[in-house]
Amino acid sequence: MATATAVPTRTPVRPIRLAVIVGSTREGRFGPKVADWFTGRAALRDDLSVDVVDLADTPLPPSLTHQPGPEDTKALEAVTPRLDAADAFAVVTPEYNHSYPAPLKNAIDWHYSQWQAKPVGFVSYGGISGGLRAVEHLRPVFAEVHAVTVRDTVSFHGAWEAFGPDGQLTDPQGPDTAATAMLDQLVWWADALRTARAAHPYGT
Repeated sequence: MATATAVPTRTPVRPIRLAVIVGSTREGRFGPKVADWFTGRAALRDDLSVDVVDLADTPLPPSLTHQPGPEDTKALEAVTPRLDAADAFAVVTPEYNHSYPAPLKNAIDWHYSQWQAKPVGFVSYGGISGGLRAVEHLRPVFAEVHAVTVRDTVSFHGAWEAFGPDGQLTDPQGPDTAATAMLDQLVWWADALRTARAAHPYGT
């Protein structure tokens, strides 16, 4: 499923605000099932508060512009403040043709300062690769917007067989362990970077 490396953590003074971004908008998508499981794991922690940003529910304009019109502004207002408020991000992504979905890239490109000096983790799913090729394409994209991607991931190889009809994992031990390790890393980085941004705003 994924590698898992324990990270010593301390409880932040206030919970880390984690935005879970569901990157697929395709009809019949599997992403919400994966996101629901991961969000449930994150919600068990006292050091996190979770906000799910589903790009299918909050579609962004397909054409980038520096001067969005009223409709584009309204669409952005459903997403941008939530990304701005987040201390960390977890991106739930499939792998389409060896990479990640176009709406996810669009959401990244519509924003800039919202990503800066914040950590990003990945929950991927797919066939034999488990979506890891999409993750490796996303890492340099997030580096370009000055985000910090954490090392460990959660990945589902043959994802459709990993979940039962009730949406629960058929064998939760590996994914649960991987999710804990990744969330520990996100909390560590988010706490450190939030403290650093407060002491010295990034880019100044």
